Amino acid sequence: MTVVTPGEHIHFSRDEFAARRARTLAEMQRRGLSTLLMFRQESMYWLTGYDTFGYVYFQCLVLTDDGRMVLLTRAPDRLQARFTSIVEDIRIWVDGPDASPAQDLRDILRELGRAGTTLGVEWEAYGLTARNGQRLSAALDGFATLDDASDLISRLRVVKSAAELEYVRRAAALADDALDAAELATAPGAFEGDILADMQSAVFTGGGDDPANEYIIGSGPGALMCRYFTGRRHLDADDQLTLEFAGAYRHYHACLMRTFLVGHADPRLIDMHAACTDALLAAEAALRPGDPVGAAFDAHARTLDARGLREHRLNACGYSLGTTYAPNWMDWPMLYAGQALEAQPGMVFFIHIIVFDATNGLAMTLGRTSLVTERGSESLSRGSIELVQK
Repeated sequence: MTVVTPGEHIHFSRDEFAARRARTLAEMQRRGLSTLLMFRQESMYWLTGYDTFGYVYFQCLVLTDDGRMVLLTRAPDRLQARFTSIVEDIRIWVDGPDASPAQDLRDILRELGRAGTTLGVEWEAYGLTARNGQRLSAALDGFATLDDASDLISRLRVVKSAAELEYVRRAAALADDALDAAELATAPGAFEGDILADMQSAVFTGGGDDPANEYIIGSGPGALMCRYFTGRRHLDADDQLTLEFAGAYRHYHACLMRTFLVGHADPRLIDMHAACTDALLAAEAALRPGDPVGAAFDAHARTLDARGLREHRLNACGYSLGTTYAPNWMDWPMLYAGQALEAQPGMVFFIHIIVFDATNGLAMTLGRTSLVTERGSESLSRGSIELVQK
């Protein structure tokens, strides 16, 4: 007989979770919060191991200043929470036309003696829709003071522990495997669907996870898109293929981005790749502990602008990576002009250099994931950044 053992499927030690909780409680005290109401799945996973896509419905992890945790969720996630997390107190709100989980949450907070205190709320959460947010505000109106604490755990998560970095490095290895598979499958006449299948197979057979958003693939005019869109095509004899994807392991992500050239290579694309290479290396060199992370964007922008590509580049060149859930793998902070957050060892960033010349229909991209170390930036990819021509 199979029995679900609480915490049977957690991926970090209980000591690691205890350290994370202690850091969270210290920050709550600094901000004057009696309680933190978490709606971001990333926060719940980081703090307890709780792993689910049930955040598409109302659910909240409550952390009080004395360290108590209560999870309010739906019945399908009761066993999920027991299996994947260290949470012991799991409450269920019942589906129905008159269901009011925000009121249920207020009752829990009253039981915990939180009336009249200051509560930190993760308002910026995909799981807390505007409608549910309004219902939460109404339920807690006059009950307690609500402070926006959307960034509290995000700021704690941005520096990775040694245990987390093991998963990041595994994700990076899986991304390299996917890149190798893509290069092998790319040829004139190749079907984009087959390329995607080979890439994702490399990740899944390597023990990886679904990424937090779709792989981005586009050829022909679609190579100038940096979002997923549906509809697959076969590569032309002369073509360009843009790929942006992630290896994911225990929900930790490591991304890569490339544009492959197929058949005859337009000389302008070769020049664009050279510019992208210089920009990537400049941005990585600027990602140093003690400096603002926005310096990476500035270095990338200066390099591309000097090559006459100002109108073809973007206004950001990457973002932090970590454990993230759908709908996207982008984590806080983003790399753009004026981003003042100081780089610290243990931060992980995906730097992407994107040049889209819409007038001439030319695309060139280059990107990889880097770890900030005491000495500077370390690329986590074993793959070459040389131009791929098939």
